[in-house]
Amino acid sequence: MRTLWRLGYCARLLKTNHFRTAASNTSFPAVWMLLAQHSGTIPGLFVVAKKNTLFTMPETVEDKTNPELYLPHPGVRGMTLLNREAFKRTVVVPALKVKKEIVHSVLKALKQSVLQRPGLKRVVEHPEDEGSRFVILDPHKVSEFSLGESEQQVLKQLSVLPEVCKYHLELSYENFKSEEILRAVLPEGQEVTSGFSRVGHIAHLNLRDHQLPYRHLIGQVIMDKNPGVTCVVNKTNIIDSTYRNFEMEVLAGESNLVTKVKENNISYELDFSKVYWNPRLSTEHGRIVGLLRAGDVLFDVFAGIGPFAIPAAKRSCRVFANDLNPDSYTWLLHNCQLNKVHTKVKAFNMDGRAFLRGPVREELSKELPLLGEEHKTAFHIVMNLPALAVEFLDVFRHLLVGEPCSPAGLPTVHCYGFSKHSDPARDIQERAEAVLGTSLAGRCSTFLVRNVAPNKEMLCLSFQIPADVLYKRPCPDEAKPASKRLCTSQDSPEEKALS
Repeated sequence: MRTLWRLGYCARLLKTNHFRTAASNTSFPAVWMLLAQHSGTIPGLFVVAKKNTLFTMPETVEDKTNPELYLPHPGVRGMTLLNREAFKRTVVVPALKVKKEIVHSVLKALKQSVLQRPGLKRVVEHPEDEGSRFVILDPHKVSEFSLGESEQQVLKQLSVLPEVCKYHLELSYENFKSEEILRAVLPEGQEVTSGFSRVGHIAHLNLRDHQLPYRHLIGQVIMDKNPGVTCVVNKTNIIDSTYRNFEMEVLAGESNLVTKVKENNISYELDFSKVYWNPRLSTEHGRIVGLLRAGDVLFDVFAGIGPFAIPAAKRSCRVFANDLNPDSYTWLLHNCQLNKVHTKVKAFNMDGRAFLRGPVREELSKELPLLGEEHKTAFHIVMNLPALAVEFLDVFRHLLVGEPCSPAGLPTVHCYGFSKHSDPARDIQERAEAVLGTSLAGRCSTFLVRNVAPNKEMLCLSFQIPADVLYKRPCPDEAKPASKRLCTSQDSPEEKALS
């Protein structure tokens, strides 16, 4: 199988309509063709002979041992309104008739040949023999309904007749995973979307144009196949770079977009239609927070609902968190209360530049001069707005005035950005250097966060702000007022007035 089936789905769909028995070296298709040519069968039926007994099998039952065996009925191609009944299909698979007392031994001995498809039973009841069971075999491993020599020897040791039966397996919508259903429905050759972001009870899709005619069916399939998902949405425009939210369409389920998520053992609540949340950043949030120690100070310039700020506060850091989006600010306050860190987080609803030039500059101007040689407090500035954050770095040029603090006390910036460059690490460093007006060679590190799209990476550039960038040293003439010179009798009246 191409991918593993999801566990936990009901699979009530194994039924016996007919079964066939054959010696292990019999080629069934050839037998059917021969008998069909010389028998007076009713059109539409094949006849298979086993000793003196005749069994009939509808012609519509498929008898193929190929990789497409478990695909839905081909008649669902092009469906736009989900009809679950249309996915029913009967296939023929190999099986062994085994006494129920030794079923476990047979399963263990033939574990490489037994059906391993999740959601389908490997052992089913025999319709005519209460003391026997059918052990379903994998049709891709038991080719042409014939066991290999080694399997036959194992069965003989267990006193099991190595004759392979043909078992009619009924499959329905519940037996197929979402990828198989969508691949069967969408036009052949088109890309199938089965992946999505999970945000609480919401599944978030980014459908391509060719998938839009099937969007409601896709949404229903995703909801059916993923327990706990009760709402499926599709993004209908790009992320707004100001408030970092986007328009979306509800494809299936309820329209409630207020949800609850858990990340790194911390709970957050949010309105997914009004704030930014990306579950793929969980590892990155944890990485940055892992750099912090108790007593450190974190300035989160684009804080969102608090995935950096709240866990930092949980580590006994002092946190200054800001977001321009008023809805993000509201949910930030809510989540601080929810996680009982509201006394450790100072929240702001400001433009990023205003936040850096206001509360950040004020706090750094107050704290940095107090640091001694053996200071224990570190200052971190997180700028997670990858579409624009690099452009904000110019704020740090001469942000502070006075003598620089010790090099170890200089704030560390974690600036995020996107890059489509062939060398994304060099690209984001050079862009940051151009804005800062200085070289960061040997003074920065770059971390690849994730691949956002083909040829588009998200990175984090971390560096301590160089002292000559952060500080504007007062000129000697500015340090103290110029002394007045004495007036002389030769001075003109204007000069005397000026002096």
